[in-house]
Amino acid sequence: MGMKDSDAVKPDGVQGKNVVLIGMPGSGKSTIGARLAGMLGYAYIDTDALIEKVTGRSLQKIVDDNGYLTLRQIEEKVLLSFDPIRYVVSTGGSAVYSRAAMAHLKTNGVIVFLNVDLKTLRKRIKNFGERGIAKHPEQSFEDLYRERFPLYVRYADIIIEGTRLSVDEICERIIEGLRSEKNRVAG
Repeated sequence: MGMKDSDAVKPDGVQGKNVVLIGMPGSGKSTIGARLAGMLGYAYIDTDALIEKVTGRSLQKIVDDNGYLTLRQIEEKVLLSFDPIRYVVSTGGSAVYSRAAMAHLKTNGVIVFLNVDLKTLRKRIKNFGERGIAKHPEQSFEDLYRERFPLYVRYADIIIEGTRLSVDEICERIIEGLRSEKNRVAG
């Protein structure tokens, strides 16, 4: 049985605002995004899936054929071209490389960084080289983490420390953070 919109959680102060999830590959953006959308009564979109739909190619195929910088350019174009209302948006891990895209997402959205420690991410990501990650070919996962972490922190309105929490616990923390606009860090 699905949840009716009247059953959904309605955090004060964010009515109509999107919830935009950012974080490393393996941080749980897609899983958490789908669950959070149901809890809030919002629609859900995964921008990696949107990129694949728009281009007709997998992220890995784009990287293999045209390079990681092309994937980042396509990602920016796709993010700038859509204007969701009442969505939970799971972005690709590289969305934070585009100032323009992040500014666009922030105009009608609350940015939530799902922070998961490097050790846990490495356990979750088994197919690092085949996942369509927008990174320099010689860049290690650890180097990518170090490069992106400050960008995630810079754009985040809410930071969720999600390493040791369940999906539902993370969603609850996000909702608490949405209810408390004064909190910069939840978790």
